[in-house]
Order: sequence, then structure tokens, then C-alpha cells
Amino acid sequence: MSQNELTAAVPPEKLIYVVEDDLAVARLISGVLAEYQFRHESFRTGQAFLQRLRQQTPDLCIVDLGLPDMDGMALLRQIRERHRCGVIILTGRGHVGDRVMGLESGADDYIMKPFEPRELVARVRSILRRCEAPGEIGDAARQRVAHFSGWRFDVARLSLYAPDGGERPLSAGEGLMLLRFLERPNRVLPREQLLGQHDISPFDRSIDVRISRLRRKLEDDSYNPRLIKTVYGAGYLFVSSVVWE
Repeated sequence: MSQNELTAAVPPEKLIYVVEDDLAVARLISGVLAEYQFRHESFRTGQAFLQRLRQQTPDLCIVDLGLPDMDGMALLRQIRERHRCGVIILTGRGHVGDRVMGLESGADDYIMKPFEPRELVARVRSILRRCEAPGEIGDAARQRVAHFSGWRFDVARLSLYAPDGGERPLSAGEGLMLLRFLERPNRVLPREQLLGQHDISPFDRSIDVRISRLRRKLEDDSYNPRLIKTVYGAGYLFVSSVVWE
């Protein structure tokens, strides 16, 4: 995709927060985002970011793990507890455990430093598309509520309610993935269809981590799942009757 195509594909109203204490890296990210017409704000500490987050929720956060005042993983968990914006971890930590922990804590993607600017833009655009769940849902579908295995899912609010009535917070990506399952129950869905992407690397296991997060929200045992079953080499199968109202 050319630079003109990348730039044209970005709606100018999108807002991105960058949490990065390294001034040189922060300037590089800001320059890349400005070049592709993203509105953005930068923060050098977690506390400054959280203060701004209380005032306005962005469409996406790019978060460094090595902040001077708090752990990036703890910051990520705070974002996920209160907000549904997309989150990309951008860090120099290369350990596989950090990547898995970040994804399990709610990050949508994980990018290593040093990074290629065009790759950063491509991943930002991918996450933003994934988080635009309401825009991907038609007006009629948005008014629907799904009932399955004692659970209830309100499409308009992307809200999940347990059999005891308690709400289980979902990120926008998790809500959209659940919706795709509920619209096609008892059918094997490939990874690309669940993520809404066509360019997934065969070595990309982030979909598996997201499925694991969704299983936990549904109280579905990962070792012996009742609702979301893995079909090796093909995708995932949502096993339940679904009633729409």
C-alpha cells in the first residue's frame, strides 16, 4: 500500500495517546502519526497519561512498558478496567513472556523497538478498524440482544451479562469477536474471519491469546471449553444455541 493510500485511509478525527518516556522515541512516533494525519498527544509518565485519560478517552493508546513512575503492565490493566480503546504495547522488552503477558492483560498488539514506521502505521490502522465495532454493525443488528447458555449479550452496548446478572466488561475487540461467534454459532470460523483481517501470519498467535481472554470472561475452562472450542488447523467453533430478541 502506498503512502497516499495509507494517509487517505485514516479518518482525521481519530485520536491516539502515546505514553513514552524516551524523548527521541516519542518524537519519532509523533512525527509518524502526524505524517499520516492522526491527532495525537504524548505523555512521558503514566500518571500524566491517566490524568488526561480521565478527561477524554482516545481511540487508541500506544504504551511503553518501561515508564519512570509505574509499570506499563499495571497501566495497561487500568486502561482495560475502564476503557474500550485499542492498546498497542511498544517496548524494547523482547522476552516472549512479556508479549504473552501484555496480550493477556488486554493489549491488542505488541511491537518491538526499534520499529519500522510504516509497520507501526499499518498496525495502528488495523487496531482502529477492529475497535470500530459499532460502525461495522448495521442499525437493525445494533438493536438486538443475544441469549445463549444463560448469558446475555447487548449488541448496542457490546455488554456481556452473566447468568447471575453481573456484567463482564469487554473490550471493543472482544465484543466484536463474540458478536461474530453469536451470528454464526455451531460453525467453524477461521482466525482471519474472527479478527476481520486477511493478512494474518501463520505464526501469529495473538488470536489464541484473545480467545483465551474471551473464554475467561465467559467462565469457559480453557483446558476443557464448553462454549469456544479449538478446531486445530481450521479455527474456532462456538457451541451453543443462540436466541435473538
